[in-house]
Amino acid sequence: MLFLSRRKPGHRGRGILPPWRYRIAGLAAAALALTLVQANTGNAAGDRTAQPGPKAAADVVRVAEFLAECPYTHRAPDDPIVLPNLPGASHMHSFFGNDTTNAHSDLASLEKGRTSCSPTTDLSSYWVPTLYDGAKEVEPTGTTFYYLGEGVRDDIIRTIKPFPRGLRIVAGNAKATGPDDNTISRWSCLHHGEVNPSHDFVNCPAGSMLESYLDFPQCWNGTDLDSADHKSHMAYPVGGACPSTHPVAVPKLRQVLRYPVNGDPARLRLASGRGYTMHGDFFNVWPEAEMAQRVRDCINAIIKCGADGTP
Repeated sequence: MLFLSRRKPGHRGRGILPPWRYRIAGLAAAALALTLVQANTGNAAGDRTAQPGPKAAADVVRVAEFLAECPYTHRAPDDPIVLPNLPGASHMHSFFGNDTTNAHSDLASLEKGRTSCSPTTDLSSYWVPTLYDGAKEVEPTGTTFYYLGEGVRDDIIRTIKPFPRGLRIVAGNAKATGPDDNTISRWSCLHHGEVNPSHDFVNCPAGSMLESYLDFPQCWNGTDLDSADHKSHMAYPVGGACPSTHPVAVPKLRQVLRYPVNGDPARLRLASGRGYTMHGDFFNVWPEAEMAQRVRDCINAIIKCGADGTP
């Protein structure tokens, strides 16, 4: 507090202020004190907000999803699901994720492999027929594998179970003779929604990329990790629910590949044939605890998670 002594009115001794100057000095002192109080209050508030808190509920995206980014690893005319132990017996496949995949691969061998995936805990193997631009192989530069809850009702999403370890799934129709033989795979153009998606290749504008989407079945019979035709142990939902023959809802695997090609699709082909023969194979080698955590925290909770399994 600032104290000022006052002399008798009318005295003009040296160093003595007139009355009006006392009033100005008092106001200045009050203003300074208020400024100091506000500064201290501001600093305290700043200290409280400097540390980030938990993610606000409003920031959580209500989509049942987690994912893995699994770049291309290698090519081989092998298929350990459809043609096991028969190296060279298949059309050419492009493999993603587990870098040891070959005709002899099984759960034990894949568990010992390395992966291109993020997260690195995903040792699963993913593969598709190789794409050719004329005689040249073209590998995708975007390779995202989404694990989704969509396709079934919300109440069923909350009951989805993790994939059993060692589960094998094939989606699409490698032997399709026309677009109507395969209603699962589809082709589109990156950032060009004006080009209608198709089961066959599409003509993408210059500067764009060709995209392939493929949804795997998400209803399991609850017993078999594979079947004679590699499909009948799995089924697609009907009316937002799994059929009674395949009562266990599991994540929907959506494979999204982006190829650095565009323009006239007449020069394009898959190792299996036209664009409508696109198909995908999945061999699940996720660690059980990692898969279970993601299904619980992301899919059952209906929260969009990244590759690390968190929102």
